[in-house]
Amino acid sequence: MKSPTADALSTIRAYTTLTKPGIILGNIITALAGFFLASQGTIDIGLLCAMLAGLSLVVASGCVLNNVYDRDIDALMERTRSRALARGLIPVHYAIAFSAMVGLLGAWILFAYTNPLTLAVAVFGFFMYTVVYTLWAKRHTSYGTLIGSVSGAMPPVIGYVAVTGSLDAAAYLLCIILVLWQLPHFYAIGLYRLKDYTAAKIPILPVTRGVLATKLQIMLYISEFIVVTTLLTLFGYTGFFYLTIMLLLGFTWLGLSLRGFQSADTRVWARRMFFFSLVVIVMFAVMIVLDKYTI
Repeated sequence: MKSPTADALSTIRAYTTLTKPGIILGNIITALAGFFLASQGTIDIGLLCAMLAGLSLVVASGCVLNNVYDRDIDALMERTRSRALARGLIPVHYAIAFSAMVGLLGAWILFAYTNPLTLAVAVFGFFMYTVVYTLWAKRHTSYGTLIGSVSGAMPPVIGYVAVTGSLDAAAYLLCIILVLWQLPHFYAIGLYRLKDYTAAKIPILPVTRGVLATKLQIMLYISEFIVVTTLLTLFGYTGFFYLTIMLLLGFTWLGLSLRGFQSADTRVWARRMFFFSLVVIVMFAVMIVLDKYTI
């Protein structure tokens, strides 16, 4: 028999997993890139903490609602069948209440300690993820990945406008860069987990158009990613230190994508693409931070 402490820890762990901590961490990393880009080396620690706290809670709220709605298809996929709602470990109405609580708290923090535009961008991202993507696009169109990437591109914009209070070319470039990064990233997941998505009847690109078409799209989006990341330097927002490293990473990523057309095992190649895409986005954020402290 479990002790009350063990039961409490198990419950906390279950609710924590509903928030998808890995996704929250990824959003924090890209939000930091936007914040440091706008700050130009002068950091307001209080504002940074408020932005990260508010963003994390809003993202957590959206992830919980995604778990609620997707619990049926999550139960069909090897990657997600152990999730708490898919296993029925948490009552649905409790999960919805938890989502509302953390989401409202996050929105209040952004409203009280950042600026109205930061809250507006966060709400837009939340709407795109929970309503447009989760409730409709994911199950009905192969463009669901593209639609979902719009939401995933909001964190660096949130970090940027938390400092500036306005949208400019850099904010739009950050958004485009994140969209272009996410598509190869998620298509690689789709290829690696193709059996899962097929079983759940989710119409992602590899399911609807096949492996070869997906590999072509990955190559094209990485090429566009390379071009757009250079624009931050061409427009004067970053220096050549950032540019040099991002070009090196971008062309390495592109080279890896080309190997996919000769790979005998698509799953192995797709898994490598997935992990290297994580290296790319982390280094993107790191290079923006370092760029402001190196001359």
